[in-house]
Amino acid sequence: MSIELHLLVWSVALAFVQMLVAVSSATLQVGLPELAGNREPEPKPTGWAGRALRAHRNMLESLVLFAALVLVAVVTQRTNSVTAWGAQLFFWARLIYAAVYVAGIPWVRTAVWGVSVIGLLMIFSQVA
Repeated sequence: MSIELHLLVWSVALAFVQMLVAVSSATLQVGLPELAGNREPEPKPTGWAGRALRAHRNMLESLVLFAALVLVAVVTQRTNSVTAWGAQLFFWARLIYAAVYVAGIPWVRTAVWGVSVIGLLMIFSQVA
């Protein structure tokens, strides 16, 4: 399996862990009965629970782009050192992003997000 596909699988695992953190923190904050109900109105987690939820949602948005680019690169056999570096940048930046976002460090969070976007652009440059 290519490193790009390997990192795609690990990115899915990261998204799954972020989901568990978001659900666990929301459960601690608003309670299981509230989350198990119809959520009308939807509870709005605050503090680190809200940040965990937003970080997870942001990962889902980015994961779609990453998956599409990696799959196109692999199917068209355009993987190379640039796509490998791009995939690594994306994964490690997203891992750091999740921790920094939940910790509540705003400017660092934005910079790390930018690094993950550079990873996406690196892969895009090889398949466009």
